[in-house]
Amino acid sequence: MTSKALLCVAVWLISSVAWADDFAALRNHNWHQWRGPEATGVAPHGDPPLGWDADTNIKWKAPLPGRGNSTPIVWQDRIYLLTAIKTDRELRPAETETSDVDASTHPLQLVSHAEPAGQPSAGALAQADQPPAAENPPAEGERQRGEGRRGGGRQGGGGRFGWEPQPPTNFYQFIVVCLDRNTGQTIWQQTAAEIVPHEGHHQTASYASSSPITDGKNLYVWFGSPGLFCYDLDGNLKWQRDLGKFRMSHSFGEGASPALHGDTLVVNCDHEDQSFITALDANTGETKWRVERDEPTSWDTPLIVERDGKAQIVVNGTNRARGYDLETGKVLWECGGQASNPIASPVANEELTFCMTGHRGFALFAIRLDSQGDITGTDKIAWQRDSGTPYVPSPLLSNGRLWFTKSRNAILSCVDAATGEPVIDQKRLPDMDSLYASPVGAAGRIYICSREGTTVVIRDAEELEILATNQLDDTFDASPAIVGNEIYLRGAGHLYCIAAP
Repeated sequence: MTSKALLCVAVWLISSVAWADDFAALRNHNWHQWRGPEATGVAPHGDPPLGWDADTNIKWKAPLPGRGNSTPIVWQDRIYLLTAIKTDRELRPAETETSDVDASTHPLQLVSHAEPAGQPSAGALAQADQPPAAENPPAEGERQRGEGRRGGGRQGGGGRFGWEPQPPTNFYQFIVVCLDRNTGQTIWQQTAAEIVPHEGHHQTASYASSSPITDGKNLYVWFGSPGLFCYDLDGNLKWQRDLGKFRMSHSFGEGASPALHGDTLVVNCDHEDQSFITALDANTGETKWRVERDEPTSWDTPLIVERDGKAQIVVNGTNRARGYDLETGKVLWECGGQASNPIASPVANEELTFCMTGHRGFALFAIRLDSQGDITGTDKIAWQRDSGTPYVPSPLLSNGRLWFTKSRNAILSCVDAATGEPVIDQKRLPDMDSLYASPVGAAGRIYICSREGTTVVIRDAEELEILATNQLDDTFDASPAIVGNEIYLRGAGHLYCIAAP
């Protein structure tokens, strides 16, 4: 290698290290990923308002095209989120004879083209895929253990629930939106793909349920079957990957978000065919490794943690919770005894990771991060719990306490993270019914949003103290994001920026 080449490498290494230090310092003042700066649900420097309503403390309210449950992320003065727009263009009769009409083969595809700033994509508002009008949609499907794997996951003839998501016949635009944090105005909008999805989704789900993630330089977007995309922060496509089509249990839709550590992007793909987890080079999209998983459908986002200078990926599953070596994909540890359909994302402190499920049973395992091998039933499980755990919302880890809600209900529990001892045990929250959004915390307060538009604020303490009850006329399935003195709530058709004047 020439001296000039060595100098270039040295400069690149120095700049990379410097940026890593800058990013580490900046991320705690932003919300760059699903579940916030440390993936715990806490905004360390946040201090949003205690109360609001339609006429109070609403800094701005921005209409959003299409439909999506994607939680927004915030980096510096910009907000990024995903949505899917149902167009009025349908499959032609000849196309309906084939099941795979996608952006890679269809002549009318639209891939990664920019829309003018401040404008929705063509026909977006008129053709917006609005949420179902029903206030009480059918319950989530319940798959029996062992059912749905290798071809048995779908129910014909309406299924056991009296309904079944049907494959669409319309084309959908899969959209990435960048908003100005100060005004809510659209800065740029990209159509990542325009396809006819191969499956339907649950009535309360969407085709844009995953949250994007950024390293402060690039934006990584995972729509599931429509593809994985990397943009710079000005909306220019850098690379894209097709990881395959995923057949989800009962066609309930896709929703896990990607995770990022340094230059490694991790995507977990649990579905009814061959599940796998993969690590990609964040700069190029090239595969670093891919490991098959013996798991049916799940929706939980991987958690990447460091301990003693070594990074590992924690992923829950119906069969087992597992820890993977970030560098190689090797399984470091595994733990059986979970309940089914994992959706809640793991969280971790310095010593333990917490994996929980709340479908067809309740399970919470506090697993030591230095575990090796099969730890089922061993003392590597610091403690466990079999009641009150969440089905959809992810837990909140704050001030040494683990907060979570029961199933999809507004029944709150809090335990000591080190010991599992109950602090608050299954107390019902007033004025709330069903919960999909995950709790968030800041400034000694916890914010919990219901699907009915109510946000209850409680004190982050050992006694249940309701500080405020706030109401907006909207449906909240996406989780809140907190940055500085602002909290962002994504409703069915609008994004709200809530801040005191």
